[in-house]
Amino acid sequence: MKNKKYLSFTLLLTVSVFFLLLTGCADNSPLSSANENNTTIDASVTATVGFQGERPEFVPGELIVKFKAGITAGKRLQALKGVGGRIGERIVTKAMDRSGDREGLTVVRMLMPVDAAVKILRSSPDVVFAEPNYYLYHTATSNDPYYTDGSLWGMYGDATSPSNPYGSQAGEAWAAGNTGSATVHIGVIDEGAMYSHEDLAGQIWTNPYDPVDGIDNDGNGYVDDIHGWDFDGDDNSTYDGKQDDHGTHVSGTIGAIGGNGIGVAGVSWNVSIITAKFLGRRGGSTTNAIKAIDYITDLKTRHGLNLPATNNSWGGGGFSQALQDAIERANAADILFVAAAGNDGADIDASPSYPASYPNANIIAVASITSTGGLSSFSNYGATSVDIGAPGSGIYSTLPGNRPGSSTYGSYNGTSMATPHVTGGVALYAASNPGASAATIKSAILNSAVATSSLSGKTVTGGRLNVSGF
Repeated sequence: MKNKKYLSFTLLLTVSVFFLLLTGCADNSPLSSANENNTTIDASVTATVGFQGERPEFVPGELIVKFKAGITAGKRLQALKGVGGRIGERIVTKAMDRSGDREGLTVVRMLMPVDAAVKILRSSPDVVFAEPNYYLYHTATSNDPYYTDGSLWGMYGDATSPSNPYGSQAGEAWAAGNTGSATVHIGVIDEGAMYSHEDLAGQIWTNPYDPVDGIDNDGNGYVDDIHGWDFDGDDNSTYDGKQDDHGTHVSGTIGAIGGNGIGVAGVSWNVSIITAKFLGRRGGSTTNAIKAIDYITDLKTRHGLNLPATNNSWGGGGFSQALQDAIERANAADILFVAAAGNDGADIDASPSYPASYPNANIIAVASITSTGGLSSFSNYGATSVDIGAPGSGIYSTLPGNRPGSSTYGSYNGTSMATPHVTGGVALYAASNPGASAATIKSAILNSAVATSSLSGKTVTGGRLNVSGF
């Protein structure tokens, strides 16, 4: 259990300037990329993907407010009158309701500046907390494919061929017969994922409880959520084209099909990936992240799914009590929250990076290492805040092709890429240890870490991922 050091959370809402890149990467070297026929072409400049425009810290004119349970409508309106606010949305997810929270969250819209409105609402005796609706982002940089040619180093181990002791040791786990199980479900909270990709087809969950018929058959509030849900677009279209490259890349590292003679292999060759898309063209909001987390939590509790973890290769903004509460609801449902440590090259013991820095017991925060075992130059670290290192520099995985419906592969860098190696390890452990609790799986992951000098004093374990060690 990590013993995190924080400033008082109530003070952290005096928003610090952030320039997140939690998920993505910051590698400025020239790269190469692969076309849909898997032939390598040189790129004269770095190819950058993801939203590259201005990145505001929070949604202007909008707050997340938690009112006290049972207050009257009159008191609610009186509190909002002080900031000239109106109710934009009431959020009471199925997971909130199941946990006994029937008040939920209120999205308040107003013309007053966000920081001023926060101070006024926090002084109200009828408000539990008020905070900005932070924007969350990712970025990444790209290049080309695979396992047998030495490219997929993050899957290698000491005894694999090719070999690399700094890989996740996935190849050794496969050789021992552990290639995962389709009965294990993993939530990918991110962008969408290309479910028709040649190396992902069949790995993305198809919902057996809600066939596409225009009816919410399982009563979870989402009609025809066949592969998951798009909380950014508020529809069931969980793959919207090439823009969903990051979510597709992450999904491939977790569970691209192995042993099929095509492209890459994920850590867990057999797995069911549930897509909870909340990152869109311009990032994603805290409220949509909360909905995505609660959606996965509700699916597990509603249907009794074998769902040990979610992958969270994103971040940004300041401390959010509402987001931490959603992570805790996942914890209560025995779901690990595997989180990217962030790409600021910073010590997040001193300067927290969210969501990795939340103190919830179900979080595994992941730093990035290079193919030679060094801490990646962009990676955040923290002796008490970051749990473990994993391959995150030059990671090849699945990508949408340039032509609609076409499949390709490419290399991205970032703690975003390190995180799904760990999540894939969780899937492997859950496959070979049915019924294991989140706490047991987390202990197995951390206790099997291989001591690594670049991570000594920089992570809780001082070591790197070893998925063949449990």
